[in-house]
Amino acid sequence: MKVAVVGATGLVGNVMLKVLEERNFPIDELLLVASERSVGKKMSYKGKDVEVISIPTAIEKRPDIALFSAGGSTSLEWAPKFAEVGTTVIDNSSAWRMDLSKKLVVPEINANQLTKDDKIIANPNCSTIQMVMSLAPLHKKYKIKRIVVSTYQSVSGTGVKAVEQMENEIVGKEGDMAYHYPIHKNAIPHCDVFEENGYTKEEMKLVRETQKILNDNTIAVTATAVRIPTAGGHSEAVNVEFENDFDLAEVRRLLEKTDGVTVQDNLETNTYPMPMFANGKDDVFVGRIRRDGSQPNSLNLWVVSDNLRKGAATNTVQIAEYLVKNSLV
Repeated sequence: MKVAVVGATGLVGNVMLKVLEERNFPIDELLLVASERSVGKKMSYKGKDVEVISIPTAIEKRPDIALFSAGGSTSLEWAPKFAEVGTTVIDNSSAWRMDLSKKLVVPEINANQLTKDDKIIANPNCSTIQMVMSLAPLHKKYKIKRIVVSTYQSVSGTGVKAVEQMENEIVGKEGDMAYHYPIHKNAIPHCDVFEENGYTKEEMKLVRETQKILNDNTIAVTATAVRIPTAGGHSEAVNVEFENDFDLAEVRRLLEKTDGVTVQDNLETNTYPMPMFANGKDDVFVGRIRRDGSQPNSLNLWVVSDNLRKGAATNTVQIAEYLVKNSLV
């Protein structure tokens, strides 16, 4: 099994390597791939140094699987070239997510759609993954009509530059700005660029990707995405209206039985999900489960997950695991 990690030197790329090692993914040859300026750099994997190579060199080596986390423009240019030589690409950017010919996959929900013919597979947005993980079992049981979601997203979702901006601001140091405004002691309601409708791309990803993953365009979704000064982990306040009524105890049971979801919901002990506890973990954590008394058949949830792990690297590796387990590569 020959595996390439494209964008290996980036924030998500580093976490991908950590997840591959932790989960003991079957690799006979690991190709670490990055931009020309990083070629020749050494990175450690399972105690051994591996030299970073260029994308063209990696394509020549015809890997079985390429895990991409190198940005949308890189994916658009190079993913098809890997696919042409028989490589299955799992892409973490937004480049292919809404392409009708590409699958958008959260393994616990829809990996069974994958076939050997899927040579470019899209990994959803981090904030979408954690929301649909918590909602998929409820949609199956009660059918979702409408979702209102407000996100509280870590600076790590923007990248290394944003983390450095926050750390500089904490100690009063001048430095490069990833955002238009300071993030320390602040909340910025502006994730990604604004679209013509007044929503940001991040907010519209929650709309479009949710409908595609749950295979239901009738689900109405509206979102507000906010960047907050946390170093790791996204949080979401999710209000969901169902077509059918529900029993709260059954909602909890459904979530507790869902692979990859951990319910943390005990008000007597002040137990609820928080990014500081989700950081470094692969599960999606759900709490503050309560009925919305202002609207029929409606539920409130608080959903937290590590955006670099289940929101990016872990979900990508889980797709690769599914492909290997089912002999699809």
